[in-house]
Amino acid sequence: MRAILVGFMGSGKTTVGELLADRLHLTHRDLDDVIVERAGKTIQQIFDDDGETAFRQLEHDVLADTLRHSEGILSTGGGTPIQTANYDLLRKSNVPVILLNVQPATVLARLADDGQRPLVKKLGADGLLGLKVQRDAKYHGVSDIEIDTDDLTPVEVVDAILAHVRFKSGSQGAV
Repeated sequence: MRAILVGFMGSGKTTVGELLADRLHLTHRDLDDVIVERAGKTIQQIFDDDGETAFRQLEHDVLADTLRHSEGILSTGGGTPIQTANYDLLRKSNVPVILLNVQPATVLARLADDGQRPLVKKLGADGLLGLKVQRDAKYHGVSDIEIDTDDLTPVEVVDAILAHVRFKSGSQGAV
């Protein structure tokens, strides 16, 4: 991995990850997509069939494998760094962990019509904002770099990342 993107739902991790990878001519992996590939079912189906605990264990296993065996840019799920084992993996990584920080009003605006996220459907607006508050300390604690995304386009977020992180070619990651 060259960079790992973390942040709450709606912060733009997948969109920014794809754009950053494209700009750097690298591959992009979305952790949720890798989980879906491995499980053979959607995130919602995993939550429905197996529960959040099973999902989080699968998420940890996939994260560990991806960090060991993949190159490029990784976009994590919103809950990935919240689990202690994942937090520790991310902190021990020699790859820059970049927080895409987003304010509560932006989260609500971006997720207003998103019915594909299990926690959005389950928690509603108030619960979602409470969850963000609970997770913020972990996001900040695991991150090497923080980018506030509220007033930036995805391309501007990529530009901000590139202003903070110098990427070099080869398999050594960012410096």
